[in-house]
Amino acid sequence: METKILTEIIKLDTIKKILENFDPISIIEEGFIAYSKGKVVVPPVGEMIFDDPDNPGDCHIKYGYIKNDNFFVVKIAQGFYNNPKLGLPSTNGLNILFNQKNGSIECILLDEGYLTEVRTASAGAIAAKYMAPKNVKRIGIFGTGMQGKMQLEYLKSVVKCRKAMIWGRSEAQLKKYQEYMASSEFEIEITQDSTDITDTCNLIVTCTPSKIPLIKADQVKKGTHITAMGSDTSEKQELESKILQIADRVIVDSISQAETRGECFHALKDGNIDQAQIIELGKIITNKALQRKNDDEITIVDLTGVAVQDIQISKAVYEGFLSLKEN
Repeated sequence: METKILTEIIKLDTIKKILENFDPISIIEEGFIAYSKGKVVVPPVGEMIFDDPDNPGDCHIKYGYIKNDNFFVVKIAQGFYNNPKLGLPSTNGLNILFNQKNGSIECILLDEGYLTEVRTASAGAIAAKYMAPKNVKRIGIFGTGMQGKMQLEYLKSVVKCRKAMIWGRSEAQLKKYQEYMASSEFEIEITQDSTDITDTCNLIVTCTPSKIPLIKADQVKKGTHITAMGSDTSEKQELESKILQIADRVIVDSISQAETRGECFHALKDGNIDQAQIIELGKIITNKALQRKNDDEITIVDLTGVAVQDIQISKAVYEGFLSLKEN
């Protein structure tokens, strides 16, 4: 007699409640360590780029598994960056958790792209935890979208600084950002001039879909740390590639992905760095000698998003859901 497998479908409201019960930063950190130790199988990213001038977008398919684990995960996430003009969110998606032993679908996480936002913000916090200066004077954020907001919120647990400056192209969006974050712990200033951030902030996070560098090499001051995460395709670029050349340390979440996308892709292509200079974040976490040495270093963490993050967050939510059911 055939056994029927019950597939759980977990919606966003439930996912958000479950997330209140665990620390995603520590879970994502464990994933990076496993990845850099070769314990994770992550095939190349699947992607589609949509060049509609009215509403350009992209869809990423990231998938993989941790060896000798119970599950494997397929994540589909898309961004259509003019959606807000249509009254729609700019991001969407879902995660599917499969049984690694028999291939059955254990659960579908209808997260509407939220788990991608959480795991990305968690990675930004991890990057700052190990590479930001000890004395952060002010945090600079490039980007007024949800990731720009979540990066700041997630940095609270690893950085004492509560002063921030936000860059955006639209004054209206900057004011909306300021209103949205009014109840946060941060003192927030806004600007449309990138030098305002590079002149006054020594921890900078870029999280835009820009295809044109937002920061030039001659803007970067001694002692600056930059976490760049918007450039997750070969077409996107937030940093002039010479910035990586002048950096004391260049870190990525995945060396193999850095060869095809992200800031390192452009710097490698332009001949400003070579692969031997790049270190994976998982190795930084476990080796103190590779972490920031002093507050004068220029450091870059280039995050393109690795499937192990999706594996870790999906497993944790599913396990949290099962615990809720038992109770």
